[in-house]
Amino acid sequence: MTSHTTPPAPMPPPPTPGQVPIVSGLASSPPDMNAAISVRSVSRWFGDLVAVNDISFDLGPGVTGLLGPNGAGKSTLLHMMAGLLKPSSGQIHIMGEPVWRNVGMYARIGLVPEREADYPFLTGWEYALASARLLRLPQPEVAAQAAIDMVGLGDAMNRKMGGYSKGMRQRAKIAAALVHDPHILILDEPFNGTDPGLRLQMTTMLKELGDGGRTIVFSSHILEEVEHLAEDVLVIIGGRLAAAGDFRQIRRLMTNRPHAFTIRSSNNRALAARLVNRPHVALVSFDDGTMEVKTTDFGASAAANRPVVSSTRVRPSCSGRT
Repeated sequence: MTSHTTPPAPMPPPPTPGQVPIVSGLASSPPDMNAAISVRSVSRWFGDLVAVNDISFDLGPGVTGLLGPNGAGKSTLLHMMAGLLKPSSGQIHIMGEPVWRNVGMYARIGLVPEREADYPFLTGWEYALASARLLRLPQPEVAAQAAIDMVGLGDAMNRKMGGYSKGMRQRAKIAAALVHDPHILILDEPFNGTDPGLRLQMTTMLKELGDGGRTIVFSSHILEEVEHLAEDVLVIIGGRLAAAGDFRQIRRLMTNRPHAFTIRSSNNRALAARLVNRPHVALVSFDDGTMEVKTTDFGASAAANRPVVSSTRVRPSCSGRT
């Protein structure tokens, strides 16, 4: 007897992301065989749960950030792009070839999963070497050493991974993914558990790989990580692709996302009285001589703060964060 799985009903639209441009138009077009990664009308469901819902995009060389909250469907989408999960519907092509059940694709793709998948009884060197041998590289020792040097793990390469810090284990995973010098590198939350020094080193390395013609895709739920590294961004909300394009343009247009300004002035209460009547100000609070203003319109607040600040002789120590 043949069983048939009925696709669940489409999910409702994601929360309205302000004026962020909604991606459309690609779903009805064929895959772009010239793109490094081409995704068309891809969905993935687990029983009644829709994890990814009708997503389409094309990616070329450079660094692209996949931005969204935890549970948005980022990992599921990356695993389908890496050929580890079959889409419930839709198509994914890597460099013009379908990725699902295409063993040859693993020579072109490097995957750094979010979950810990290392082996504590192996050294960092042995882990990279095992990856090189599994990929049947002609000189596995040379490839393993080059990958370890690239991620800065040389001083610890002969130590057992069971004694590594989380940041060092992350380096080892990246080395294993880079050992065959792939055209496409897919990283799921690569900065988790990394210290600022390693974060800077990884950012520099990934930018250099992108500038060198590689296609780099990484996921993050932290806005600042995407801002520092990505040239372009895909915003995933509720399993849907809500926006795609230049990061700076999208961030400017996300005006309904709550923003907070911390302001220090010579007369906080007088300034608060001026601000509280503005329609875009949602909350004003005080803490240790500073005032925090929460607003629903970043652009209006930025434009309005300057004349208000000058009228009350506010010290120039105002900062904004999202």
